[in-house]
Amino acid sequence: MPYTRRELGKLALALPAASLLPFQTKPDSRIDGVQIGLNVPYSFGNNLMPADETLRNVVQLGVNAVELRSQPVEAFMGVPTELLRRASQKADVEVLEKPRLAAPMDRAKALRTQWEDAGVRIEVLKFDGIFNMSDPVLDYAFTLAQALGARAISCEISHDLANTKRVGQFADKHSLMVGYHGHTETNPEHWKAAFAQAAHNGANVDIGHFVAGTNTSPVPFITEYHDRITHLHIKDRRKNNGANVPFGEGDTPIKEVLQLLRDQKWKIQATIEFEYPVPPGSDRLAEIAKCVQFCKAALSTPAPRPALP
Repeated sequence: MPYTRRELGKLALALPAASLLPFQTKPDSRIDGVQIGLNVPYSFGNNLMPADETLRNVVQLGVNAVELRSQPVEAFMGVPTELLRRASQKADVEVLEKPRLAAPMDRAKALRTQWEDAGVRIEVLKFDGIFNMSDPVLDYAFTLAQALGARAISCEISHDLANTKRVGQFADKHSLMVGYHGHTETNPEHWKAAFAQAAHNGANVDIGHFVAGTNTSPVPFITEYHDRITHLHIKDRRKNNGANVPFGEGDTPIKEVLQLLRDQKWKIQATIEFEYPVPPGSDRLAEIAKCVQFCKAALSTPAPRPALP
């Protein structure tokens, strides 16, 4: 049953801003072997949300694994927030080079400890503007992800193969997967081309965008290339470049995809990315809680038996 905003408030934990006090209740969103995650703080509507506020929201929702954008981490490390804002607005990563390379990696390790003590793993670290990064900053990006305990970094896909080849070389160098995120204009051939360039080039398949852009199910692609998929973005969209809608109201086979992960025992995070409009009288946390509950319900349902011959 979906949580109301009032019920969610009862789950909130009293944690002062920037405090390292332990949470009293550890979240758990691993359902029948499938790790339900959340793309944060993007799903909360503010990529510059401080790390401590982001963590409180994640724990409040009962989620124990995330794809975390780099901005809260780098702000925690001392990179000026205004520069992070400028870079995100203009895709101008050059302004961040000096503060990034001067940022103490020990701060990232402290952030990892804080999140893991609260019961939340940072499994994927998301970067903007990765193809414009210099070589030293690319090394920094992979090193930062490893300091946080992430098993992959993620970024938007480029249809310029020179870009995915270059980033793939750094992924191989650091032995860390990079998941390229696709939108409606991305098709399986774009990912396949990147796979051929580097062993650690992978896919962050957004199943809603996949359906909206290709008018086909993502299940065959996931099945064939599951070993190259870093994580899935879970959302519901309609075909023919249709809108984002509440879970269960679109054409995206969310239930089928989640049950596929469960039944095949693939270690692929099912990462909720909240994008549909918040209905009147509700708010983002209440709607994200409904998304989490939808996924839990989907995984509590047995897979349909094949038809008899």
